[in-house]
Amino acid sequence: MTSLPGAAAFSYEGHGPNAGVGVLLSHGFTGSPVSMAAWARHLAHQGYAVELPLLPGHGTSWQELAVTPWQRWYEEYEDAYFSLRARTRCVVSAGLSMGGALALRLAAGQPVAGAAVVNPGLTFGDPRARYSGVLKYVLKSVPAIGNDIRLPGQDEGAYARTPVAAVQQLGRLFRDTAASLPAVTAPVLAFRSRTDAVVPESSMDLLRRRLVNAELEVVPLENSYHVATMDHDSLLIFVRSHEFIQRVSAGVRT
Repeated sequence: MTSLPGAAAFSYEGHGPNAGVGVLLSHGFTGSPVSMAAWARHLAHQGYAVELPLLPGHGTSWQELAVTPWQRWYEEYEDAYFSLRARTRCVVSAGLSMGGALALRLAAGQPVAGAAVVNPGLTFGDPRARYSGVLKYVLKSVPAIGNDIRLPGQDEGAYARTPVAAVQQLGRLFRDTAASLPAVTAPVLAFRSRTDAVVPESSMDLLRRRLVNAELEVVPLENSYHVATMDHDSLLIFVRSHEFIQRVSAGVRT
């Protein structure tokens, strides 16, 4: 199926002193690389090798997402990791919302230098989500969750509807990632919006509780909603993540 306008993946080989460091980014659930494009370009401008894949079932139609298992999202992300790892000395995983869960899951299973996540999703705020396995048979989709952005005029390219079957898959990813968190040993930088209508605070509570073997730094975002990579605090995210990547990649030779 043809991708929606602006939903293309992003890839950059890197240049200069930072070319040996890879950064792997992921967009969120029902979204597309549009939400991460500015972050990806900023990192590329710093010279990093960057990969931002379009996850299966995204950037096309919500009907396609409805029949895409969560394992395919992760496999696409992990494949991009292997591509980066083959041409760099180290990789930092990063992501927004569901992409944050993918970044953390990767950090639990692969040798990354660090993980930088923005409003990472690990739990649901809507209690109906727990019944998605049954609801999907009687309710195909619900209103969109996209574009929770304080800055006017922004559009992350998310679907107009959210497929209930995919919500069930998202829950499975959340549970799998939560179970894997004790295996993360690389430093984690988490950006957290004070106001977020999509990811509840219980996600951060779970991250703090289960990330028992890794350093965790949380940076509050005072002037952004959920899609903070396109919001007022985006530059803060870009600058602080660059500083974090420099720190965790320093001295990594293989």
